[in-house]
Amino acid sequence: MDKIFFEKQEGMLCAQHALNMLLQQPLFTSVDLSVIAHQLDDEENAVLKRKREKSQNMNDSGFFSVQVIVKALSALGLELISIDHPTAAEYKDCPTSATAFICNMQEHWFTLRKFGGRQWFSLNSVKAGPEVLSDTYLSIYISQLSLEGYSIFVVYGDIPYVEVDHIIEKNPVPLKPAVTAPKKFEPMSGKGQKLGRESGMPTDS
Repeated sequence: MDKIFFEKQEGMLCAQHALNMLLQQPLFTSVDLSVIAHQLDDEENAVLKRKREKSQNMNDSGFFSVQVIVKALSALGLELISIDHPTAAEYKDCPTSATAFICNMQEHWFTLRKFGGRQWFSLNSVKAGPEVLSDTYLSIYISQLSLEGYSIFVVYGDIPYVEVDHIIEKNPVPLKPAVTAPKKFEPMSGKGQKLGRESGMPTDS
């Protein structure tokens, strides 16, 4: 599994990590996502005809809204749809027929991705590394995440087929005992990474 691109948690930048692990390359930075967040804020302010004091799409700790993720993926021809939406019914009934999911609980995001068209992995930046999931366990895992209160989104479109896809297509990773679904999310302790002038991030002022 050392060929799978994996980002460890940095501050509260799990949305950035989830996107990059989905795409299997460090494509997005916190600055990129901040720019998108401010663009969305400007669009929303124009509709409301007033300027909100605080961004509705990001905060100083590094959290980004689902709207930011949707817009970031749309630039790559990818779409994000809730698994509970009628158009995603087939993936709710049979999760293994999808290619990837992005999951969210409060301020934490992580990715479930199929490699080589045959094997699923959990790519969660707060974990030590990628975790392989059997097809049977994926369905159980998705159901349990939903019961825990996670929002689950199906990724639609052609996700880039990378080197590790070819490797796993020919040589799938041996299965280990299934991982357990995460406990109900609790905000991470410690200080998040401050986003602002110090990190080159645009600010509202």
